[in-house]
Amino acid sequence: MPSSLTGGCLCGAIRYTISAPIAALRACHCTNCQRASGSGGTVNAVVASDSFKITKGATKRYDDSATHSGRTLSRHFCADCGSPIYSHRNPNPGFVVVRAGSLDDSSGMKIATNIWTASARSWDHIDPSTDCHPGNLPPPPPKA
Repeated sequence: MPSSLTGGCLCGAIRYTISAPIAALRACHCTNCQRASGSGGTVNAVVASDSFKITKGATKRYDDSATHSGRTLSRHFCADCGSPIYSHRNPNPGFVVVRAGSLDDSSGMKIATNIWTASARSWDHIDPSTDCHPGNLPPPPPKA
């Protein structure tokens, strides 16, 4: 995988770089991601906030406060073509969730985890060999 990944929107108004490797992708099947994507949900790369940089243009933001998790999720997209680019929780916990379809090259990446599978559409395929959660991921264990 290249040392720096690039991506952007459909019309080219938004461009970004990611300076950290992407280990795996996470698919979200919540109803809000279904509506925001117009499909079965979103496929995402979770990356540290400081490794993600917009290099061209500025995104428009929609603060989604009607999430099942109860958190406000800021969804960033291109105001010209509507392409979803990334999202983050509020307050930002130190990571952003980049839409994998906006990457220029996602070859070699695979979905490792599926979340909110309880609300997945019946026609949306979920690979049973992946880590699946009916809701959100469980919180990480406390640090010792």
